Amino acid sequence: MPFLQRTTAMLAFAALAGSASAQAWPTKPIRIVVPFPPGGGTDIIARETSQHVAKATGWTFVIDNRPGAGGNLGVDAAAKSAADGYTLVLGQTSNLAINPTLYAKLPYDPQKDLAPIVLLANAPLVLVTGVNTPYKTLADAVQAAKAKPGQVNFASPGNGTVAHLTSEMFQKAAGVKTQHVPYKGASQAMTDVVSGTVDLYMSSVPTLLGQIKQGKLRALAVTSARRVDDLPDVPTINESGYKGFDAVTWFGLLAPAGTPKDVIAKVNAEFNKALRQAELSKRLGDEGADTAGGTPEEFAALIRSDIPRWGKVVKDSGTKLD
Repeated sequence: MPFLQRTTAMLAFAALAGSASAQAWPTKPIRIVVPFPPGGGTDIIARETSQHVAKATGWTFVIDNRPGAGGNLGVDAAAKSAADGYTLVLGQTSNLAINPTLYAKLPYDPQKDLAPIVLLANAPLVLVTGVNTPYKTLADAVQAAKAKPGQVNFASPGNGTVAHLTSEMFQKAAGVKTQHVPYKGASQAMTDVVSGTVDLYMSSVPTLLGQIKQGKLRALAVTSARRVDDLPDVPTINESGYKGFDAVTWFGLLAPAGTPKDVIAKVNAEFNKALRQAELSKRLGDEGADTAGGTPEEFAALIRSDIPRWGKVVKDSGTKLD
């Protein structure tokens, strides 16, 4: 057989083999790397969505929690895994859009080393204060910060977190400067804002919802473009005089770069089906998240646009981590 014919036949055989492989996939459990500890928002979204897909398809998912370095360890481990469709990762705003600017050296490139599959959910943040503070509205807090520059303190779950940077974004919009008090997580910060040790605090809706409903915290505003169903009486920052303000944490599923497009399309289709189910929408809604969905290309576009957006906030805040 002439060389050209042999080459053409080999390419055709490889294409057929690849197609057959994609059609057969999966033939073993699929690992989803969650770059945070069990029980948090990212972990819950990974487990809830994958369980619904598993129930509908018969696929088996294994959640692999790999916390550390703001999510960088888990994302890096997934990015360096075999691109065969059997390792996925649950990424979110911090490790895909913020960390590229926040960290001096990031071991992975979110746009080159990962293949977006589907955006799963968005979760707004809420700004709260203790019930014994004089701040009854967002305007009250802004007025106090303007009257006493640098004296009103604003706590967050940690340097470089979405909550910290969203608070920096809001301060710039409002033309105020507060004293940032970073905590190592939400637990102690919540205790201190309830007691009045700190003036203001921003974190995810699920983290603070219980304390708000119990009357221990006063919610001043939410960061999303529209109000939150669980807090219907709490205005958005956008409607409180800061037009266009919209900041949420988003969560999405990705694979190592080079994962077969047929596999990515298959995973995308099944997770989109799950996200349209009322039961899953309610379950994630109970956790303060809105279901999303869409194409891999739309998710890629979100990451591409949010890296410079959050990068500017990081630079303006002066925050840097090693």
